[in-house]
Amino acid sequence: MNRRIRTALGVALTAALVTTAAPAPATAHDRRPSVIALPDGFQPEGVAAAGRYAWFGSRATGEIYRADLITGAGKQVSPATGTPSLGLKIDPRGRLFVAGGTAGDARVIDTRTGAVLASYRFADAPTFVNDVTLTRDAAWFTDSNRPVLYRLPLGRGGKLPPAGGFTTLPLTGDFQQTGTGVNLNGIVPTPDGRALIVVQSNTGTLFRVDPATGVTTAVDVPGATFLNGDGLLLLGRTLYVVQNFLNQVAVVDLNRSGTAGVARGVITDPGFDVPTTVAAALGRLYLPNGRFTTPPTPTTPYTVVAVDAR
Repeated sequence: MNRRIRTALGVALTAALVTTAAPAPATAHDRRPSVIALPDGFQPEGVAAAGRYAWFGSRATGEIYRADLITGAGKQVSPATGTPSLGLKIDPRGRLFVAGGTAGDARVIDTRTGAVLASYRFADAPTFVNDVTLTRDAAWFTDSNRPVLYRLPLGRGGKLPPAGGFTTLPLTGDFQQTGTGVNLNGIVPTPDGRALIVVQSNTGTLFRVDPATGVTTAVDVPGATFLNGDGLLLLGRTLYVVQNFLNQVAVVDLNRSGTAGVARGVITDPGFDVPTTVAAALGRLYLPNGRFTTPPTPTTPYTVVAVDAR
């Protein structure tokens, strides 16, 4: 593929990603499906979106499935790996960054071909690489079993590092790992891009992380806790916190530095069945139902629910 074509593809995908950054209300004639079916037995966890498409990862097999958000049709784009595909993020180059859960790893997939471009082994058991976010110069991963973040540096032009080219950032300060339940989970940059925000699921606390030192401080959101906090989404200065077993999404207005915020309420929907995370696309929020309270079988149905952003 020559440079002109690569550039055009990059510009097109960047434009698609920009359209996801500011959801707008649906029109009265909107025919987009509010519920999208995933393959039976899929057991979804992560979601990433660009333009009219969303990608979903299976926590059971590692398969990556792409759905058309306008028609609801979908197809497999990357086959089962035998290890989980949890948190997902897509970059302007069409690369999907995948958190590998109990495998303690991450991989980067070409969304056009499904090929694995690179893989990284962060840790051995006990480990649970849960979620990922992208900043200007790195991909950051959380580990629910360890008080650390993994940083995958991105070089000039988004160049991926070699297999061992990541760093582990120990967390200090306010965050304290506990012995029961899920600890670190979702992760996003702060509105000003200078730090990171993570949620500790079992305590319901948001923390701001200094990416240079690992020092954490609790985000001050008076009167609010985020128990069962799972995936996070930041749009401008609005933070969406998916609270999986509570079947709701908390909405928080943050200050620019991410040190404090004001809770604005929650989003609920009758179609929620333990949603795991959220992505924005085409003026809506899309949440895969993990259905953690339903025993999984090869024929268990799974869905994605679309709701309006607040």
